[in-house]
Amino acid sequence: MACQVKEEAQVQEVHVSVILCTYNRSQSLAGTLASIAAQTLPASVEWEVLVVDNNSTDRTREVVEDFCRRYPDRFRYLFEPRQGLSYARNAGVREARGDILAFTDDDVTVEPTWLQNLTSALHNGGWAGAGGRILPVETFAAPSWLAPDGPYGMGGILCAHFDLGDTPHALDRAPYGVNMAFHKKVFEKYGGFRTDLGRTPGNLMGNEDTEFGRRLMKAGERLRYEPSAVVRHPVPDSRAQKDYFLSWWFDYGRALVREWGRGPSVLGIPRPYLNILKLLTITMVQRTWRWMLALNRQRRFYYKCWVWVTAGQIQEYFRLLRITPPEGKSHL
Repeated sequence: MACQVKEEAQVQEVHVSVILCTYNRSQSLAGTLASIAAQTLPASVEWEVLVVDNNSTDRTREVVEDFCRRYPDRFRYLFEPRQGLSYARNAGVREARGDILAFTDDDVTVEPTWLQNLTSALHNGGWAGAGGRILPVETFAAPSWLAPDGPYGMGGILCAHFDLGDTPHALDRAPYGVNMAFHKKVFEKYGGFRTDLGRTPGNLMGNEDTEFGRRLMKAGERLRYEPSAVVRHPVPDSRAQKDYFLSWWFDYGRALVREWGRGPSVLGIPRPYLNILKLLTITMVQRTWRWMLALNRQRRFYYKCWVWVTAGQIQEYFRLLRITPPEGKSHL
């Protein structure tokens, strides 16, 4: 077949691998793969595109195999049966041939210089990883209740919006999975994406990408912001809805608690009980008052979302109390 998960014949060394995980987005996938195929890199850089199909039931495999036939030395297909974005990304990390691994999504358009600009600074070994600029498509107009940027901005939920200016610099926050790259060796050293985080069908809980970045920075690794590595992200009508935002923020609260874990007991009292008490008596009250008293429409909805975060945190702490021992972090 044109696409094989593993090839017995000797393969040429690849320095950069693009890992793209996909689930039932065959309609947008072809456009994304076409923009990746159009990348302009120096002849000295060898690169591949590894598409990880996470149990798609549409024409995903057919779309990918078409690119494998058109670009036989560039594209590869991999099927990952365990459902979940973290499982798919970890499978891509294992199978990738590159020393540098770049990640993007299945519904975006990358600029022709995206891969070169995102990864070029990683070749000298001074950086463990990099994150690029993520912008909405130029035709998008935000609804009146939503602030895309600024102190009450929520553009990151719409399109993983990530724009830290025009100057490259060291990151003090983790990049998003739609536009990031790391040395493969950091996965070998620090483990893979946590499988208790990451989206599954019908579940908006993510954070597996940002948790990995925070894990690296906490260990002292340096990540670079590269504004010239640009990805354009569409904003479906279903995403620019209040219900979507509230569901996203609720699951974000759950994801935060999973990332933090149970924590140590205090005087024999399990930490989740103390955290729930604080969330109910202090945090929820403060955030509810801010929501109710805010006069600005965008600010009011922003504070309402944080009330939903608190509710998600409370629910997740109750879940942790039912689990003994707590779930551990998964690795490659």
